[in-house]
Amino acid sequence: MTELAAAKTALKTQAVETPSWAYGNSGTRFKVFAQAGVPRDPYEKLDDAAKVHEFTGVAPTVALHIPWDKVDDYAALAKHAEQRGVRLGAINSNTFQDDDYKLGSICHPDAAVRRKAVDHLLECVDIMDATGSTDLKLWFADGTNYPGQDDIRGRQDRLAEGLAEVYERLGEGQRMLLEYKFFEPAFYTTDVPDWGTAYAHCLKLGPKAQVVVDTGHHAPGTNIEFIVATLLREGKLGGFDFNSRFYADDDLMVGAADPFQLFRIMYEVIRGGGFTPEVAFMLDQCHNIEAKIPAIIRSVMNVQEATAKALLVDGDALGAAQASGDVLEANAVVMDAYNTDVRPLLREVREETGLDPEPIAAYRRSGWGEKIVAERVGGRQAGWGA
Repeated sequence: MTELAAAKTALKTQAVETPSWAYGNSGTRFKVFAQAGVPRDPYEKLDDAAKVHEFTGVAPTVALHIPWDKVDDYAALAKHAEQRGVRLGAINSNTFQDDDYKLGSICHPDAAVRRKAVDHLLECVDIMDATGSTDLKLWFADGTNYPGQDDIRGRQDRLAEGLAEVYERLGEGQRMLLEYKFFEPAFYTTDVPDWGTAYAHCLKLGPKAQVVVDTGHHAPGTNIEFIVATLLREGKLGGFDFNSRFYADDDLMVGAADPFQLFRIMYEVIRGGGFTPEVAFMLDQCHNIEAKIPAIIRSVMNVQEATAKALLVDGDALGAAQASGDVLEANAVVMDAYNTDVRPLLREVREETGLDPEPIAAYRRSGWGEKIVAERVGGRQAGWGA
């Protein structure tokens, strides 16, 4: 099989999970900007997600956020997704939007608050059972703002205790994905600030616990692909939350700020054997000023383009240059792949799988955008807190 044919075959197996919250209203810390036609409930979020999959062919699952996507009957929600041609994916917990969590959730100094937080995480596992989801995704806003505010080591003990209880509740084929973020909203200490802390907890918990890399959750200049390579080497990379950032956790469209970084990450994924269903490729983005569905389609396409370029790296030539110490040639091999225009290749892949070669143009021709603006009138449009 030629290099190009192998790349095509791999691209046809790719899957990118889209987040339910990206379809609803969102904004900055100062203002949530409403858009006409956005979903009013989780069912309509799935309807929109189904359109992304319809036109890209590689977005078959949708992540839920609880309680934003809370419903009375999760089995019915899962059936609705299946009827639309998609499935429910990761269940994301929320322990950061309640007054009780002002000083933390699972790490809070008050045992009653910790109990409330852990009970919510256990509820999320119940939802996984009902929906068939396999991934519980955890991110904690826990931390402190002032020296002396709380005991740093004690908070790590509470974290470990709470995670262990939830870990024991996981069923067969289910796993816990622990996310990290180096700051915000805690500015003195964050309880899960980096991949090392997340890795240490996951290592102690066992094989069902893995680390999630959110591409917006690092200090400027951090070599994210090194983290990816290391976690893959240790068998602890559970997945990604893809987005772009310029300054902090901007949650912009993946590949918008630094497409070369996304390419480098995807190369390490492929190099390390991570291009498999065991590593979840998820978007975690908020589309505040741009049209939501086209932005999500574009994001999926950006991941595809970075992946295609990474697949075209000439491994033999790169290995030979590295072994001989030819620094310039090794870099040239990588840059040749990155500078390849892979859009014609991806058009071919889409055509061969029965899709329109231009997903955004096809979506715009479909009339779905106009249809939802006309039909979704009245009621309260879903947003971050819906």
